[in-house]
Amino acid sequence: MHPCELVRRFYEIVVSQHLLEQLPEYLSSDCMVRDGERLVPAGIDGMAEHLTALRRTYPDYTMRITRQFTDGEYVISEFVMRGTHGGLWLGIQPTGRVLEFNGVDIDRVRDGRIIEHGGAVNTFETLWQQGLIGPR
Repeated sequence: MHPCELVRRFYEIVVSQHLLEQLPEYLSSDCMVRDGERLVPAGIDGMAEHLTALRRTYPDYTMRITRQFTDGEYVISEFVMRGTHGGLWLGIQPTGRVLEFNGVDIDRVRDGRIIEHGGAVNTFETLWQQGLIGPR
Protein backbone atom coordinates (compact mmCIF):
# COMPACT_ATOMS: atom_id res chain seq x y z
CA MET A 1 0.00 0.00 0.00
CA HIS A 2 1.30 3.47 -0.85
CA PRO A 3 2.30 5.46 2.26
CA CYS A 4 -0.31 8.19 1.53
CA GLU A 5 -3.07 5.59 1.39
CA LEU A 6 -1.85 3.94 4.59
CA VAL A 7 -1.88 7.28 6.44
CA ARG A 8 -5.27 8.23 4.97
CA ARG A 9 -6.82 4.92 6.07
CA PHE A 10 -5.23 5.27 9.49
CA TYR A 11 -6.85 8.66 10.15
CA GLU A 12 -10.12 8.39 8.24
CA ILE A 13 -10.97 4.83 9.29
CA VAL A 14 -8.95 3.58 12.29
CA VAL A 15 -8.78 6.89 14.19
CA SER A 16 -12.20 8.19 13.11
CA GLN A 17 -13.96 4.94 14.04
CA HIS A 18 -11.78 4.41 17.15
CA LEU A 19 -10.67 0.96 15.97
CA LEU A 20 -7.81 0.64 18.46
CA GLU A 21 -7.46 -3.09 17.81
CA GLN A 22 -6.22 -2.20 14.31
CA LEU A 23 -3.39 0.08 15.52
CA PRO A 24 -0.72 -2.65 15.13
CA GLU A 25 -1.56 -2.85 11.41
CA TYR A 26 -0.68 0.84 10.95
CA LEU A 27 1.81 1.73 13.70
CA SER A 28 5.24 0.38 14.45
CA SER A 29 5.55 -1.04 17.96
CA ASP A 30 8.30 1.51 18.62
CA CYS A 31 6.49 4.48 17.05
CA MET A 32 7.83 7.85 18.20
CA VAL A 33 6.02 11.17 18.60
CA ARG A 34 7.83 14.32 17.53
CA ASP A 35 7.63 17.12 20.08
CA GLY A 36 9.54 20.02 18.54
CA GLU A 37 13.07 18.76 18.16
CA ARG A 38 12.57 15.84 20.54
CA LEU A 39 11.39 12.34 19.72
CA VAL A 40 9.30 10.78 22.48
CA PRO A 41 8.62 7.02 22.60
CA ALA A 42 4.89 6.32 22.33
CA GLY A 43 4.47 2.90 20.79
CA ILE A 44 1.07 1.43 20.15
CA ASP A 45 -0.06 1.70 23.77
CA GLY A 46 0.88 5.38 23.99
CA MET A 47 -0.98 6.18 20.79
CA ALA A 48 -4.02 4.24 22.06
CA GLU A 49 -3.96 6.28 25.29
CA HIS A 50 -3.76 9.53 23.30
CA LEU A 51 -6.65 8.57 21.03
CA THR A 52 -8.75 7.45 24.01
CA ALA A 53 -8.16 10.77 25.80
CA LEU A 54 -9.15 12.65 22.65
CA ARG A 55 -12.29 10.51 22.40
CA ARG A 56 -13.26 11.51 25.98
CA THR A 57 -13.28 15.17 24.93
CA TYR A 58 -14.82 14.63 21.47
CA PRO A 59 -16.73 11.32 21.67
CA ASP A 60 -17.74 11.37 18.00
CA TYR A 61 -14.72 13.02 16.40
CA THR A 62 -13.66 12.18 12.87
CA MET A 63 -10.73 13.16 10.72
CA ARG A 64 -10.84 13.88 7.00
CA ILE A 65 -7.68 14.32 4.96
CA THR A 66 -7.96 17.26 2.56
CA ARG A 67 -4.48 17.18 0.99
CA GLN A 68 -1.41 14.98 1.17
CA PHE A 69 2.18 15.22 0.02
CA THR A 70 5.09 12.83 0.29
CA ASP A 71 8.80 13.40 0.60
CA GLY A 72 10.74 10.19 0.90
CA GLU A 73 9.47 8.39 4.00
CA TYR A 74 7.41 11.39 5.12
CA VAL A 75 3.69 11.85 4.48
CA ILE A 76 2.34 15.34 5.13
CA SER A 77 -1.42 15.43 5.60
CA GLU A 78 -3.65 18.46 5.92
CA PHE A 79 -6.84 17.49 7.73
CA VAL A 80 -10.12 18.62 9.24
CA MET A 81 -11.08 17.16 12.61
CA ARG A 82 -14.72 17.50 13.61
CA GLY A 83 -16.40 16.45 16.84
CA THR A 84 -18.89 17.32 19.54
CA HIS A 85 -17.22 18.99 22.52
CA GLY A 86 -18.45 16.61 25.21
CA GLY A 87 -15.63 16.63 27.77
CA LEU A 88 -13.52 19.08 29.75
CA TRP A 89 -10.64 20.33 27.62
CA LEU A 90 -7.98 22.93 28.40
CA GLY A 91 -10.15 24.07 31.31
CA ILE A 92 -13.11 24.66 28.98
CA GLN A 93 -16.31 23.01 30.18
CA PRO A 94 -18.13 20.83 27.61
CA THR A 95 -20.33 22.91 25.33
CA GLY A 96 -22.12 20.21 23.36
CA ARG A 97 -21.19 22.15 20.21
CA VAL A 98 -19.75 20.52 17.13
CA LEU A 99 -16.30 22.01 16.66
CA GLU A 100 -14.10 21.80 13.58
CA PHE A 101 -10.34 22.16 13.64
CA ASN A 102 -7.79 22.30 10.82
CA GLY A 103 -4.37 20.80 11.19
CA VAL A 104 -1.32 19.24 9.61
CA ASP A 105 0.23 15.90 10.54
CA ILE A 106 3.63 14.69 9.44
CA ASP A 107 4.04 10.94 9.63
CA ARG A 108 7.11 8.92 8.73
CA VAL A 109 6.34 5.53 7.17
CA ARG A 110 8.77 2.66 6.87
CA ASP A 111 8.05 -0.97 5.98
CA GLY A 112 4.29 -0.31 5.82
CA ARG A 113 3.98 1.16 9.34
CA ILE A 114 4.03 4.66 10.82
CA ILE A 115 7.29 4.95 12.78
CA GLU A 116 7.07 8.64 13.67
CA HIS A 117 4.16 11.03 14.16
CA GLY A 118 3.99 14.77 14.69
CA GLY A 119 1.71 17.61 13.84
CA ALA A 120 -0.19 20.68 14.86
CA VAL A 121 -3.86 21.62 15.13
CA ASN A 122 -5.15 25.19 14.86
CA THR A 123 -7.23 25.20 18.05
CA PHE A 124 -7.01 28.96 18.58
CA GLU A 125 -9.06 29.96 15.54
CA THR A 126 -11.96 27.61 16.30
CA LEU A 127 -12.06 28.39 20.03
CA TRP A 128 -11.95 32.16 19.29
CA GLN A 129 -14.70 31.96 16.66
CA GLN A 130 -16.90 29.94 19.03
CA GLY A 131 -16.39 32.46 21.83
CA LEU A 132 -14.73 29.87 24.06
CA ILE A 133 -11.62 32.00 24.49
CA GLY A 134 -11.10 35.73 24.19
CA PRO A 135 -9.93 38.84 25.98
CA ARG A 136 -10.82 39.16 29.64
